[in-house]
Amino acid sequence: MKDNEKTVPWRRNVALFLTGQTVSLFGSMVVQYAVMWWVTLETRSGLAVALYAVAAFLPQGLVSLFGGVLADRMNRRVLVMVADGGIAAATLALAVLMANGVTDLWIILLAVAVRSVGAGVQTPAVQAMIPQIVPAEQLMRVNGIFQTISSAMALLAPAAAGAIFTAFGIVPVFFLDVVTAVAGIGLLALVAVPTLERAAGQAASYGQDLVEGMRYIRTHPVVRWLLIVYTIIFLLTVAPSFVTPLMVARTFGSEKWMLAVLEIAFSLGMLLGGVLMSTVLAKRGRVGLILVAVYGFGAVTVGLGLSTNLWVFYGFMFVLGLLVPPFSTPFMTLIQESVEPTMHGRVFSYVSIVMALATPVGMVVFGPLADVVSVEALLIVAGAATIVVMAISARLPSGRATVAASRAPAVPEPHEAGTGS
Repeated sequence: MKDNEKTVPWRRNVALFLTGQTVSLFGSMVVQYAVMWWVTLETRSGLAVALYAVAAFLPQGLVSLFGGVLADRMNRRVLVMVADGGIAAATLALAVLMANGVTDLWIILLAVAVRSVGAGVQTPAVQAMIPQIVPAEQLMRVNGIFQTISSAMALLAPAAAGAIFTAFGIVPVFFLDVVTAVAGIGLLALVAVPTLERAAGQAASYGQDLVEGMRYIRTHPVVRWLLIVYTIIFLLTVAPSFVTPLMVARTFGSEKWMLAVLEIAFSLGMLLGGVLMSTVLAKRGRVGLILVAVYGFGAVTVGLGLSTNLWVFYGFMFVLGLLVPPFSTPFMTLIQESVEPTMHGRVFSYVSIVMALATPVGMVVFGPLADVVSVEALLIVAGAATIVVMAISARLPSGRATVAASRAPAVPEPHEAGTGS
């Protein structure tokens, strides 16, 4: 598949895909922020925040086991559309219940869990679809653009959530998500995404596919090390970040604008980081960017715990957001480039599992601890642990192999042939 043979089709597909995902992502993020703030402000409980994190991520991790297999068997576009529709239906049901005065915490968490199930199907399919519609030489740049758009939506979403939540309450936020989901599904329906040949003649069982995916990861040191690093970040950086709104509410004040500015500062950093990744950093070494970002995560998390001024705290959140694209963009690009197209769904299902399980596992520890010790102390310990554990992982055989491979002018070569998607 040569670029000049399909310049118009792939650019059109990417434009439609990115637009649809942008619209859908915006609505989902608005709901995410509004529900998290509602739980934080209504309960002010570390345990409640931990339960929210478990509901938001644990179902996604469990379902991702099968979502990735489905993404390698079925048409990925259809899979994303069905999952997005299911998420919208759960959101609509929650909106109707809350509009009628049903505000029990368990109802909120149940709806969050159902949305998480949909994400478990959707996320591996979206990541596996990108290399199907983008030429291999454009992957890093398109991933950078996707990250920039996601960051822009992450910037707009808390502002929109804060404005709507403050003025009208939480129910209108849910209706906004339903509208954006319908629009996103409509745009994605226009994207041409063929079903992979292997999926059409699939004979293996789901269990065999899952085992094959695990075997693939175990025998590919670069992919294995990337998943180790991903686990470290979601356990020691992402999970503790869920208690930062709790720190703001307890230490600096419980006004809604304070929580909104917290998310806006983080999102501004992500937006700038995404712009840098799609421009000046697009040609930089993938592994080097990941290492710098991870050590930066650790240092900034320590800084958050040491902050005694709200605006300094916001500044550290901005830097934390700035580091996200230099971590996530090369990470996803390395996976997409290094893994054969017919294995993308299964490998990304394990990526989703790490993301979805590491966060609630971390929150099972950090959430209840936040009711016993200060959030500041938790952040300092988590940041220091990130630096130490990352230094150890870089010295593992798979870590040394990945760093050695990064010194070559190209990304690891064993699987570069899989570009025709």
